[in-house]
Amino acid sequence: MKRRDFFKKGTKAVIAAGIVPMVVTSCASSKDMIYDEAKDKWYHLGTGKTGTPNRKPVVNYEVAVIGGGAAGICAAVASARNGAKTVLIQDRSVLGGNASSEIRVHLNGVNNIKGKAERETGIIEEILLHNRFENEQESFPVFDHVLYDFVVREPNLTLMLNTQAVEAVMGGNKIKSARCWQSTTEKMFTINAPVFIDCSGDGLLAATAGAEYRTGREGKAEFNEKYAPDEPDGWQMGATLLMSSKDMGKPMKYSPPSYAVKYTHEGGHKRRKFAGFQDGIWWIEVGSNDDIIADAETNRYKLMAYLHGVWDFIKNSGKFPEAENLALDWVGSLPGRRESRRFMGDYIVSEKDMTHHKNFEDAVAFGGWSLDEHNPGGIENITEPPSYFHYHFKEVYQFPFRSLYSKNISNLLFAGRNVSQTHIALSSSRIMATCALQGQAVGTAASMCVKRNVLPREIGQKYINELQEQLLRDDVFIPKRPANDSNNLAKKASLLFASSTTSGDVKNLINGISRDIYGEINHWQSDGLLAEVQLEWENAISLSAIELKCDTNLKRNIMMRKDSRNDDLYGNGIPKEMLKALSFEARVNGQWKQVGEITDNRTRLIKVKLNTLKTTAIRIKMTETYGAKNIKLFEVRCYA
Repeated sequence: MKRRDFFKKGTKAVIAAGIVPMVVTSCASSKDMIYDEAKDKWYHLGTGKTGTPNRKPVVNYEVAVIGGGAAGICAAVASARNGAKTVLIQDRSVLGGNASSEIRVHLNGVNNIKGKAERETGIIEEILLHNRFENEQESFPVFDHVLYDFVVREPNLTLMLNTQAVEAVMGGNKIKSARCWQSTTEKMFTINAPVFIDCSGDGLLAATAGAEYRTGREGKAEFNEKYAPDEPDGWQMGATLLMSSKDMGKPMKYSPPSYAVKYTHEGGHKRRKFAGFQDGIWWIEVGSNDDIIADAETNRYKLMAYLHGVWDFIKNSGKFPEAENLALDWVGSLPGRRESRRFMGDYIVSEKDMTHHKNFEDAVAFGGWSLDEHNPGGIENITEPPSYFHYHFKEVYQFPFRSLYSKNISNLLFAGRNVSQTHIALSSSRIMATCALQGQAVGTAASMCVKRNVLPREIGQKYINELQEQLLRDDVFIPKRPANDSNNLAKKASLLFASSTTSGDVKNLINGISRDIYGEINHWQSDGLLAEVQLEWENAISLSAIELKCDTNLKRNIMMRKDSRNDDLYGNGIPKEMLKALSFEARVNGQWKQVGEITDNRTRLIKVKLNTLKTTAIRIKMTETYGAKNIKLFEVRCYA
C-alpha cells in the first residue's frame, strides 16, 4: 500500500521523543525484575512490627470473564444471573471499553436496516435503558458509573477493576488459572475457574493459553470473499483517538502543542468529511501491517500528534469559520482499537455467511452493521476513503456459537472483536452491541457448562437447543429461530384473550417471536390504556413466575450520542412506548386475587416472581406507558 507524504513535519522525532528507554545493565536478568516480597523492608509504625505484605491472593470462581467492555459486561451478568459464581476482570478503572468516558465511541449496533434500526435486546438493551433513566444529561463520565452500578448490583458477580489478566496457567489444553496483576494494590491474583471467557479484545489471556489465532487480512481465495484483497496481508484496521469541543460564546484561539503534526488535507479523499467535527473525527486513525499490539504506544503518539494537527487545520486554516468560538473541551488519550487478534473456533465466520444470510443451527446472536472495512493505512493514506462501505445489509444475519469458543483450548470462550471470523466479517460484527449479544450468549453458555460439568464444545453439540431457549427467554432475538420452551405454561393455556385490540392478535403473545420483523406483525396492541390480557387453563396449574416482553420501539436507536440526536432513527429519552405500570391477578379457588404490581417498570423484559400458587387463570392489567396512548406486548410466559 502506497502512502502519500502529506505532512510538512515528520513523525520520527515526535515518536522517538515519547519513548522512554528501559535501563538495562550487563548483569540484569528477568529474575532481577521480579518483586521479591521476602526482601520487603516494611516497618509498621502502628504495631511496631516488621512484616511481609500478602500480595499474592488466590481466589476461586466458577466463571472468569476477562474484559469489561460491552461484551464482557453482558457475558458476566448473563453468567451470574444464570447461577454461576462469576468474576469480571477489567484492566481500566472504568467499565465500557470503547464506549467509556476514556474513549467515547457511540455504542452502535444494527443502527439502520432500510431506514430503521433493528435494535438489540437482552442485557445490552437493559443497560442502555438504565442509562436513559439515570443519565438524562448524557454524560460519558456518568455513563461509566451507570455501568458500574449495573454490574455491582448483581449479587452473584464480583468486579475487579484496574486488573489485567497477564498469563494463563495451563493443565494440558485447559486453563487452570489466570494470573492477574492489579495495579492499584500491587497484587498478583491467581484466579481459578473451570470456565474462562476472554472479552478483552486483544485476548492476552487466550494468547498465553496457546489458543490459535490469526491477524491480518485473508486473501480472496481462502473463503471466496468478494471484498477481501487478492492476496493475504498483515493489515489490520487501526485505532482512533477522539475529542470534543465546546462553544464558548466568543472567539477562541488555538495553538497546537509541540508534538502536533501539521495537517493540510491536500489530496484528501472526498469521503474524508469534517461533518460533526466538533464531536470528534473517527478517521483520525492509524493501523498496522504487522504487530498492532506491539505498535500500540507508537501509534498512540502518532494519533495525539495527528489529532492536534487536524484540530489546528480546523481552527486556523480559515476553511471552517463556524469553529471560531469552539475550544477543545475533552481530548482522548486512549485510542479506541478496532482489530487485533482473532481466535479460531470450530467455525470461522466469513463474508458470505453474512451477505448470503447463512442459517446456522447453532445461531445465538445477530448483526447487521454494514461491511465497513476501514482503510488500513488510516490517516497516513488520505488519498483513499477512510472506510470502504462494501455492503449494506437489508436484513440481519445470524452468528453461530461454534465461533465463540476456542478450537484447541477446551474451556475457553470469547466474545467481541476477537472471535472466530475473517477480517471482512469483522468489519461488520466488531460493533459493540453485536459484541454484547455474543457476550450474553457465551455467559449463558458458561453457566450451563458449570451446571452440567461439560465444556463449551459439548454445549454446542448436545445442548444448543437449551442454550438458544434460555437466550430467547432472556430476551435475546435469534433470527429465524422462534422460541418453543416446553416449560412455558402460557403456550398450554386453553383460552387467551384481551380487552381490546387495535393491531396484531393476542395469539401473537405465544408465537415465539418477540418483535415485528421481516414485514410480519408479532405483537398485540390495545385500544387505549387500562388494557387487560387474560389466560385460562382447563386444569389448575402451579404458577411461580410471569414474564412479559413489552414494546420499547426496536426500530429506533437509544444509545447515547455526543450530538444527542433525536429524530425518527435516534431517541435521546426513555421510549414512550414502554409499559410503566401494571398489575397481576390470579384466580384461586374461584376468586380473583392480586399477586403482583409494578408501578415504575424500566425494562422491556418484565418479570414477576410469585409465591407458588395453584390457579386456573391469570389476568394482566396494564394502566400506563411512558407516553404512548396504546399498550403493545410481544410475549407472555408463565412458569411453575
